[in-house]
Amino acid sequence: MDRTYAGPVGGRHGGAGSATGGVNLLGLRSHNAALVLDLLRSAGVDGISRLELAERTGLTPQAVSKITARLRADGLAVEAGHRASTGGKPRTVLRLVPDAGHAVGLHLDRDELRAVLCDLTGAVVAERRAPLDLGAGREAVVEGAAREAEALIAAGRARFSAGAGAGAGAGAGAGAGAGAGAGVGAAVADAPHAAGAADAAGAADAAHAAGAADAMGATGAGVATGAGVVAGAAVAPAVLGPGVAPAVLGPGVAPAVLGVGVALPGPLDHRHGVLHRVTGFPEWDGFPLRDALARRLGMPVVVDKDTNAAALGLALGGAAGGAHSSFAYLHLGTGLGAGLVVGGAVHRGARTGAGEFGHQVVQLDGPPCECGDRGCIEALCLAAVARGDVAEAARVLGAGAANLAGLLDIDLVLLGGRTVAAHPEAFTGGVAAVLGARARREGSTAPVPVRVAPGGARGVAEGAAQLLLAPLFGRAED
Repeated sequence: MDRTYAGPVGGRHGGAGSATGGVNLLGLRSHNAALVLDLLRSAGVDGISRLELAERTGLTPQAVSKITARLRADGLAVEAGHRASTGGKPRTVLRLVPDAGHAVGLHLDRDELRAVLCDLTGAVVAERRAPLDLGAGREAVVEGAAREAEALIAAGRARFSAGAGAGAGAGAGAGAGAGAGAGVGAAVADAPHAAGAADAAGAADAAHAAGAADAMGATGAGVATGAGVVAGAAVAPAVLGPGVAPAVLGPGVAPAVLGVGVALPGPLDHRHGVLHRVTGFPEWDGFPLRDALARRLGMPVVVDKDTNAAALGLALGGAAGGAHSSFAYLHLGTGLGAGLVVGGAVHRGARTGAGEFGHQVVQLDGPPCECGDRGCIEALCLAAVARGDVAEAARVLGAGAANLAGLLDIDLVLLGGRTVAAHPEAFTGGVAAVLGARARREGSTAPVPVRVAPGGARGVAEGAAQLLLAPLFGRAED
C-alpha cells in the first residue's frame, strides 16, 4: 500500500470516502496522525501551533486537538511554550519529542557492517562499526548483525538512563548519570566484532535473543514482519504503521525501538525481505533475511537494497532541494548500484528490482562480471579502480549516469560509497564532464549537476533506519 501523503483524510475538504475510498477508522486516524507528526518533525525545536497544524493539513481544529492530545499522551509531543499574540490570546506551540522512539539502521556491506541508532528526527545518537564477511555463511552473518544491533540498543538504553540521571538533579544521581554517559561515549566508537562487543562501554551484556528486545522498552508479544506474525517473539511497543505511537512513556521508562532496518547489496525482494543472487554471493539466493533476523532479535525488521535505503534518507533530508525532485544516487564501493528517486519517492519497480545500475552492459564482449554477464559498468569501474586509474573509473561511471539522465530526465546525480569518498573531486569532476558533454551535444545549456551525497560513510545505515521511521510520518512508499 502506498503510504505517501496525498492530502488530509476526513478534514474540511471532504469525507473519508472522497480521499481514500473506504479506509477504516483506524487507518484514517493513523493517516492524519502521521501527517501531524511529520509537520511537528519539520517544525523542529521552534514547534508549531494547533492552528497552524489545522491550516497546513486542512483538518478541522477539533480533529487536530484530538490528534495532538493522543500524541502528547503517547509521549510523542509536548507543549513548547507560547507564541506572541497578534490580537488574540498567545498560541501554545507543540514540538516533537525526538527521544520518544528510535530505530536501528544496519548497513551490511560485503566486508563491513555499520550500525546506527537514530531518534525520531533521524539524528544518530549511537553508532557502531565492525568487520563483516558476507560470504561467511547465512547463520554467521545473521548472528553478527543481531549482536551489533543488540549492542547498539543497549548503548542507547544506557544513554537514555544517563540523560534521565543527569536531569534528575545534582549529587549522587547526577554523578551516576555522568558516568553512564561516559560509558555510552565509548560504546559508540568503532567496536571490534567479537562475542564480547555487546559489553562495550558499560552496555553490560546486551541480552541475547528475545531478552535483548526488552532493551529500550520492548515487551513480549507477536511481531509483525509484513508477511505475517512470528509467534512468541518479543516486539517493540511501536508496531509499525503510520501514526502508531510508541507505548506511553512514564518517568524513567526508556523509549521504544521501532525495529531494525537492514540495507545490503541487491538484488532482493524488498516486500518480502528475501535476497536474490547478491553479486559474488550466490549462496544468499532465496534466503528470507528479514524473517530470520526478526526471529533472532524479536522485533520488526525491514530489508532493502543499500542504494534504495540511502536514496530514501537523501530524499527525506531534502538533498535534492525539493519535495518532488528526481535524482539518482550512485553508490560505488565494493560494488556499484543506484537508488532512484522519481517525483520525490524512491522508485523500486514492480518487482522491487529497480536500480541494478552496475549491471548495464556498456561494452559488448567486455570483461566478465561476477553477475555472469560481460562488459558491465560495475566490472569496468572496479577494474579501473584496482589498477589505479580513477579518471577512467569516473569516465565509465559518467557514461552510466548519462544513460540515466537520458532515460529519466533526472534533476541531479549524487555520488557516494567508499571508493567515491576516497577520490571525491576526481569522481564528481569526471562524471560531470561526461554529463556536460552530453548536454552540449543535445544543445542544452544546463547539464545535470553532480555532487557528493551528504551523510558520508554512514549514509546507507541512516537510510536503513529511515525504513522504519519514514512510515511513522507517512513518508514512505511500498
